[in-house]
Formats: sequence, C-alpha cells, structure tokens
Amino acid sequence: MARITLKDLAHSYSPNPQAPSDWQLKPTLNHAWVDGAAYALLGPSGCGKSTLLNIISGLLRPSQGRILFGDTDVTDLPTAARDIAQVFQFPVVYDTMTVYDNLAFPLRNKGAEEAYVDTRVRSIAGMIGMSDVLNRKARGLTADAKQKISLGRGMVRENVNAILFDEPLTVIDPHMKWELRTQLKALHEEFGHTMIYVTHDQTEALTFADHVVVMSEGEVVQIGTPEELFERPAHTFVGYFIGSPGMNLLPASIDGAMATVEGTQVPLAARYPGGQGMEIGVRPEFTRLVEGDAGLPVEITRVEDVGRHKIIRTRFHDREINVLAPEGAPVPEAARRVVFDPARVNVYRDGWRVAGEGQP
Repeated sequence: MARITLKDLAHSYSPNPQAPSDWQLKPTLNHAWVDGAAYALLGPSGCGKSTLLNIISGLLRPSQGRILFGDTDVTDLPTAARDIAQVFQFPVVYDTMTVYDNLAFPLRNKGAEEAYVDTRVRSIAGMIGMSDVLNRKARGLTADAKQKISLGRGMVRENVNAILFDEPLTVIDPHMKWELRTQLKALHEEFGHTMIYVTHDQTEALTFADHVVVMSEGEVVQIGTPEELFERPAHTFVGYFIGSPGMNLLPASIDGAMATVEGTQVPLAARYPGGQGMEIGVRPEFTRLVEGDAGLPVEITRVEDVGRHKIIRTRFHDREINVLAPEGAPVPEAARRVVFDPARVNVYRDGWRVAGEGQP
C-alpha cells in the first residue's frame, strides 16, 4: 500500500500545447492521496479521469510533474515496477486458461506457493460468484463473467501499492454491479488497499469511496467525502453533477446575510462579501413549495413521482427550480412560491464556493 502524491502534474496529448483546451489534465495538479483509502475519480466522459489513472499506473508518462508512491518517485518507472493491480473497462482474460488459472496467474507470476495460491483463488472466486466454474475455460463465457474474472485478478494479490479500477462494471448487469461494489468495499475494509476507482456514475462513486475526486475539463474541482460533496459543493459543477436532480443555481446579488434574486430577497444563514459573478445554490431536498407571499414566485410545470419522492419542476423567470417532496405528500393547489432553508444555501463567486462568516 502507498500514499500517492501528485506534484505539479499536467498532461497534453499535443507535442506543443498552447491553449487551455490542448491540455487533457490542466496545469497543475497537486494532491496527496492517503495510504489505504478508497478513492473514486468521478466526472463526465473526456474530463481526464482515465488519463490521470493511466499516469498513476505508468501506462502514460505525464507531460510535466511527478508521481510519488510513498517517498519513491515512480514517474519514470514502468507499470511492472510500480507493484499495482489494474482492472480495465473491458475484460482482459486468457481464453485458453481455466477460470482458476486466470485468477491464479498474478500470484504464480510473483512466485507464490501453490497452497497460498489455492486458498486465495478460492476466496476471490467465492467473492465474485464463480466458485462453481473454476475448472471451465474462459473461452465461451459471457462478457459479464469475463469481467468478473478480470476483477478477481485485480483483487487476488494482497501486497500491492494500489488497486486501480477503470470503469470496471460497464459490462456487468445492474444487480451484479451492486453485489460487486459491496464486495469491493468489504475487500477494502478487510485488507486496507489503496484503491482508485474511475467512474462517471455518481452512485458507484458515492457508495464505493471514502473520498470522491470530482473532475471537470481536466481539473480536480473537489476532493471530499460523499457528505461534503452533497452539503458543501466547492464548485457549481459539483452541485450540478452530484445529486438527482442536481443543485438549483440562481444568479444573485449578495448584501451581507441577504441575497437578491430577480428583485426577491432570499435570507442566508451567514454574512457574505458581495461582488460580481455571484450565485446561490440550494439542493432540491432543502427547497419547499409554499402558499403565501414568502419566497420566489414560480410556475409549476410538471410533477414526477419517482417512488421514494416527488420531483416538482417549477419555472422562475428563465430558470428551472426543482423541489423534492415526500412520497404521498399532496401538492397544494395554491402553492406558487418556493422557499429555501437558509442554512442549506451555498454562495458562489465565479463558480467557486464562498465561505460565510464562521463557516468552514
């Protein structure tokens, strides 16, 4: 296991990058990832998360900056010398080998004793639900089954610096995804490997990781626990990307403990500095539809019943404001205003969260 440190990291696939858009990882990333923690790299396609993972694994050398495992600079070391395991998006298995031999391969390649190999292979096979097919050849197995073998191969070694997963559950059926995420979490808790898991699926990231690394357009915009990402998004992208629906965002002018949105005042729980490019953000969970004169005047456009709750879609000028209401709760016919819980309102300047007086 290892602490992973990124120092002044950046990468471009262009030999002579000039514009910001030429950088897949924009200058510069400086982060230290704790030894033994489980991280998820989360973001939309093309944001740079797989590029970053491949730099950490040694499949790609960064255009600038260094990678350290512990105190060792591994920037110029090949993948084999970094003592990691990596599981790719699409299954990589040896078709002519049995499932057993596929799982055993990484251990045998390191010279492990056969008794240990057998114990470890059978343990991992049970974890991925393949104990009954250990003697079958991989050829002819479904893509789902082959990806489980690939996952098992990544997890079979106990003494590695890190285990890296690049969207490993893409070809797994939804029910098995949940089971495998649970097993990966259990494996992490048992053995304490440093794990980095790339995904564009927020559910996968939030249920798997201790810390989620949110990326957008080649930048890390926030590293935090699932609770921190939900409660205090450091950037408006995080507020929008995390949650379903995402955070409501409204341009506002700020004066101390009061925001003004299109002429309507919205109370805040702390005092904030004013300035240009200000917005307020509040999650639909902390937004209520009410009768009377308080709050922002809205038009209800539709109501979606999704089982656990209702999503009430409303329109305020040219902006949509979403409200979450408990399942079974009636939507008052005269309710034409939305109000926010002041303690749950975040304030942003130029996309980045601003801390109010006395706030973290």
